Amino acid sequence: MNVDKELDARGLNCPLPILKTKKSLADMTSGQVLKVVSTDCGSVKDMQAFANQTGNTLVSQSEENGEYIFFMQKK
Repeated sequence: MNVDKELDARGLNCPLPILKTKKSLADMTSGQVLKVVSTDCGSVKDMQAFANQTGNTLVSQSEENGEYIFFMQKK
């Protein structure tokens, strides 16, 4: 997947991963993809809710070695 920007949110707890995701997306143009890496297990529900509320697309999410990886496409 083509990633336009990456956000390292490891070690941050709710709500910081979502706040930083929102800030990162604000600097991007429509259609660009943001990769977010988080260690907060709550970010799984938070990212889904954020995508639903903002209209951005949560392209994919996965978990490996205790890290949650999200690909969010800006609307």
